[in-house]
Amino acid sequence: MSGKGSPEQVDVIIAGLGPTGLVLAHLLGRRGHRVVVLERELVFYGNARAVHTDDECMRVFQAAEVADELQRRMLRDTPCQWVAPDGRVMARTCPTRRPFGWPVVNFFYQPYLETTLAERLSRYPNVEVRRGRELTALSEDPDGVRVVHQATRTLRYTDSSDARVAAGRPLDPRELRARYLIGADGGRSAVRTLLGVEMTGESFPEPWLVVDLKATSPDASGLRHLPCFNFYCDRECPAVSCPQPDGHHRFEFMLTPGETREHMEKPETVRRYLSRYVDPDRFEVKRRLVYTFKAVIARRWRVGRTLLAGDAAHMMPQFMGQGMGSGVRDAYNLAWKLDLVLRGLASDALLDSYQTERHDHAKRMIDVSVLMKDAVAASTPVRAAVRDAFAAMIRWIPQLREYVREGRFKPSPTYGPGYFGVPRKRRSDLEGRMVPQPEVRRIDGRRMLLDEALGEGFALIGIGLDPRATLSNRARAFLDSVDASFVALYAVGGRPQGPSGVAREMPEGLEEVEDVDGELLAWFRRADVGAEAVALVRPDKFLFAIARAPELNAIVDELRARLGSPAARAGALAHAPNALGAPSAEDEGRRSPS
Repeated sequence: MSGKGSPEQVDVIIAGLGPTGLVLAHLLGRRGHRVVVLERELVFYGNARAVHTDDECMRVFQAAEVADELQRRMLRDTPCQWVAPDGRVMARTCPTRRPFGWPVVNFFYQPYLETTLAERLSRYPNVEVRRGRELTALSEDPDGVRVVHQATRTLRYTDSSDARVAAGRPLDPRELRARYLIGADGGRSAVRTLLGVEMTGESFPEPWLVVDLKATSPDASGLRHLPCFNFYCDRECPAVSCPQPDGHHRFEFMLTPGETREHMEKPETVRRYLSRYVDPDRFEVKRRLVYTFKAVIARRWRVGRTLLAGDAAHMMPQFMGQGMGSGVRDAYNLAWKLDLVLRGLASDALLDSYQTERHDHAKRMIDVSVLMKDAVAASTPVRAAVRDAFAAMIRWIPQLREYVREGRFKPSPTYGPGYFGVPRKRRSDLEGRMVPQPEVRRIDGRRMLLDEALGEGFALIGIGLDPRATLSNRARAFLDSVDASFVALYAVGGRPQGPSGVAREMPEGLEEVEDVDGELLAWFRRADVGAEAVALVRPDKFLFAIARAPELNAIVDELRARLGSPAARAGALAHAPNALGAPSAEDEGRRSPS
């Protein structure tokens, strides 16, 4: 074992430099934690696997301050169509609303996305990426996790020069310690294998041929007739046509019984299939590969101080374009919880809510992806007839047509029972749901997306009021200890005014904004808690609770208890008059912000 003395110690080790690991490294790096990313490959794959992301993931990229740069190289608001063999459009998805502040449909070229995310990690001196290192062993003790990593013996993504480098170098095994290890190392996860965690679900035997193209002309004129994402629902040859930026395009074809992998990957076979949709002479074939897919999920996402994320925790068919997105959601959910635990502001038990929340949502996404696969690749006359009958209903029933057009069949960002928040009393309650992100306007007239006002930690939103007005000293001290932000949300023109001719003093430590289109105020009204409501929003923008202002201190007590942090509890008790935390006369009577 190389090195002498105690092994190097960091806060978090991330195994895997795919989109999940990259996003998690950004979010932890922003919060100042020492992170080492171990990546077994020397280079990125170099071809696209994921091609689509949605508004929820763009919101996560926004939190990492990379959204604007990434979106410049995306196709936005691309319609998605289900096309019959005769060319008739059976159904169409083209969302018109942006509930989370970004386009709902975005197509990208994965090498651009990964390269940008990796390059922007250089902003964080506390984050280090070590390529060409594979994890070979791990163990745990009460204080942390120890991993052994060495030079990768067999590279998967390499050219001949990389292979020579890998073949000629020593293994150089090294130890590394961290408080937590995150296995974001893909479907063939070494971390999951070392933990002995099983995947449950099913594998689908139907092979598909994927062909990635790059237009040879700068204007990509050979793709002008294919502006939409198309599912070709042809029982003889189901196919997918996927646009990407900068002249990249993907086709996928389902193999028919009797067709072999070797036959399908031949250039002449690929050319014949492509000729149905484009002129093959106008494109370079970047990749042709036959594959099958799985719909599986890990039984356990956490084993002690090791947690699984992304494809290491779940894999799904590509038909919803949510494989990468589910991993990005994992990273967003995990980052703020790790941050609070690492800073001593929450107990280790908070990390148990990671699987509780993300497992069921990922499983719903898997199920819808399988359903979509069955619709596109209906392999029997009966299944095709059922699909076509449903398509006819979409055309004739306006409510159903709108449901499909807006993409509402995608599982909403709502957590099920056991989520970290005040329990819902009714199914329609807002707790455990992602808060919309409309455009808001500051007093200086500047418009911005809501999250800029909310900040990166917990946020307390007063609906038409200063949310600090009814906070006790104890509750205020606790919220300050977890770096909470305070926001007053008003309707347009509803911000308080001072006496005529007298300058109004702006409350210190409070962000006052107007809801430009009224969307967020309308969403909060669904809670039916009356006027003077206050909402407590988690760092990942899910709603912890909404209540009337007089009930706010009880909500803060609930948050404190659920976090279970000795440090945060001690900070709050320091402002209480006795060790039991009984409210003082000042706290009982306090009804205005300090």
